[in-house]
Amino acid sequence: MSSQPASLLVIFGATGDLAQRMLLPSVYGLHRDGQLPPYFRLLGTARSELDSAGFRDMVAATIEQRVPEADRDEASLRALLERIEYQPAALGDEDSFAQLTERVRSMRDGDVVFHLSTAPRFYGQICADLARHGLADPGTRVLLEKPIGHDLATAIEINDGVAQSFDEDRIYRVDHYLGKEGVQNLIALRFGNALFEPLWNARHIEQVQITVAETVGVEGRGDYYDDSGAMRDMLQNHLLQLLCLTAMEPPSQFDPSAVRNEKKKVLRSLRPIGRADVAGHSVAGQYTAGAVDGKAVPGYVDELGRPSRTETFVALRAHIDNWRWSGVPFYLRTGKRMPRRCTEIYLQFRAVPHSIFAQAGANVDPNALVIRLQPEEHIELSLMSKTPGLDRNGLRLSQVSLDLDLHEEFAHHRRRLAYERLYLDAIEGNGTLFVRRDEVECAWAWVDEIFDGWRHAGTVPKHYPAGTWGPSAAVSLTERHGHSWRE
Repeated sequence: MSSQPASLLVIFGATGDLAQRMLLPSVYGLHRDGQLPPYFRLLGTARSELDSAGFRDMVAATIEQRVPEADRDEASLRALLERIEYQPAALGDEDSFAQLTERVRSMRDGDVVFHLSTAPRFYGQICADLARHGLADPGTRVLLEKPIGHDLATAIEINDGVAQSFDEDRIYRVDHYLGKEGVQNLIALRFGNALFEPLWNARHIEQVQITVAETVGVEGRGDYYDDSGAMRDMLQNHLLQLLCLTAMEPPSQFDPSAVRNEKKKVLRSLRPIGRADVAGHSVAGQYTAGAVDGKAVPGYVDELGRPSRTETFVALRAHIDNWRWSGVPFYLRTGKRMPRRCTEIYLQFRAVPHSIFAQAGANVDPNALVIRLQPEEHIELSLMSKTPGLDRNGLRLSQVSLDLDLHEEFAHHRRRLAYERLYLDAIEGNGTLFVRRDEVECAWAWVDEIFDGWRHAGTVPKHYPAGTWGPSAAVSLTERHGHSWRE
């Protein structure tokens, strides 16, 4: 932990899309709830030639547009705007960067957090410029957005560039999924309840499924997405982080080193999916024209405007070769233009060893635990129960659910944006929910082998109509092993 909360947050790319959608509303939410230090200031910077008054107007418009009316408070907004300033700067323009650093010094009164909401290729240069101007001292830390690189080699290059200016314990790599309430609740569910941990292993769990499904297409991000694809955009970071939190051993304590050490062990235990295995353990897909929520939508290449072999869907059958999970398949899938928006973790327990109800024709379905992260946080435990009524042949059984509806239980708590948690932790110097360098590079090393296998096999994404759950090959990926996707 830092010795004191940061007094200044500097957002590079403060006029960009991420800042408008997530960052500025998150700062407002923290301010409104009194979570920010009393001396806290915000400095926005970007190439846009705005002055502070113009930037404050933009922030006010963003809050009005993005924050629900019930959560807006005029007095809080006015007080926040008084904390905000803006200084234009362009990378490579020494004069403008010198003016920016002078502005930082004039506003600084303690630790500083620099959030680089820019293209990752600029991270090394921005950090080098900050260091050259004396702003990479022990009282500073830097937030980096994903993707950290395009593959292992570029991830190492970016990490090396940033490491020349900032020590690892002051580099906070953002995976915004780790700021979601549901993801943190997964940690609480596993390690705060004696009920689950004894069952959380290969002796009791048959399979695990992790799904991140989106209904949207590329939404104006075609050039970025076509260079990235579903594997780099979602699976290498978000899904593998969820996998780590689901599968990791209990950390000794809830602190940055302990948690991230256990996540790294999971990544290092992932069985490689190389050239000999990609055909049976992976599926790549690309959506064609179809319908989502009853509305006709174009195919990926139609939205992109050119032919492409980029995958918009990927499904994997992964294995973690360690004592806890040996033999348990982890099915991972993510895709665009799916039938519904959904992020969830599904754990199916093993069947009872012997059913005493079989002679009466009653089926005993396996128990299952569903941890839903979005669109709503929800936990559901499926159990077998007697069906009400009289039956001379014995008991009839039905599967019922024990539900923990987090919004009902905690209705008086405001639903927070993920960046509120992440900003609060970064300001206070707590790196537990951020990603360490070795995690990023382990994840890339594993994913790069899959890409190598695809290239070697000449894999072309299989088509699936928008509004469906991916190519038929994704169904075969599970069913050939006696499993089925939860849909």
